Amino acid sequence: MPATVTALSITPVKSTQLRRVQEIRLDEAGVRENRRFFLIDDQGAMVNATHVGALNTVVSTYSDADRRLTLRFPDGRTLEDDVRLGEHVLTRFYGQPMPARAVLGRWSQAISDHVGKPLRLVEAGATGAVDRGAEGAITLISRASLERLAERAEQPSVDARRFRMLVEIDGVAAHEEDGWVGHVLKVGETVLRARGHVGRCVITSRHPETGDIDLHTLKILGGYRRNLDTTEPIAFGIYGEILRPGTIRLGDPVSGGVGVAEPDNVDPG
Repeated sequence: MPATVTALSITPVKSTQLRRVQEIRLDEAGVRENRRFFLIDDQGAMVNATHVGALNTVVSTYSDADRRLTLRFPDGRTLEDDVRLGEHVLTRFYGQPMPARAVLGRWSQAISDHVGKPLRLVEAGATGAVDRGAEGAITLISRASLERLAERAEQPSVDARRFRMLVEIDGVAAHEEDGWVGHVLKVGETVLRARGHVGRCVITSRHPETGDIDLHTLKILGGYRRNLDTTEPIAFGIYGEILRPGTIRLGDPVSGGVGVAEPDNVDPG
């Protein structure tokens, strides 16, 4: 069975609920509609669902062409408006400086009221994917890996959205993607080089829609993946850089990696 793309997930505001889409367009910086915005506290530090699980209950959509953002709250309220930028802000993103600009309007107050904590919405000013830079513009995980985790958790299934991956694929063995790091892959029209394994944190223990902690993913993953030769501890899935921009659609083929032919017309560098 050939490997194919089975799901694509994005969210324009980091830590809000993932939304399934039919296709994505990647350039060297990643998907322009994905994690374009994030939230900071009154000290300028990035805030995510690690400590504010209620962010998972908010659904965000964004049109880069129209520069229009929408937030939908679980009580049915919807906030939609053009994105207007204010002052430049130097934020701290996982302890590292990250340039950003404040997003003007009602966004910050609406989110703060919902989560019960003062937060400020900003747009990332750095080039590259907001979490890992251009080297991590794409993330990928296999369904077989998710099924193996479900077996270890003694659950019928584990929702892939817990792991907030951009691309899900099927047609490979469990954790086969671990061995692709350092290799070139072709996914749909996009060509990438896998750069590393994605280390996991407590966010993955939260339900992807309610934000409640309901599955101890780190304990389960640590039970069988803690001492592996991976680029990050307790790894689950991989990340990579874009060598050739393109579109990825549901059902697209995946080729490359270990044990299969290198994609045509790609200089591995």
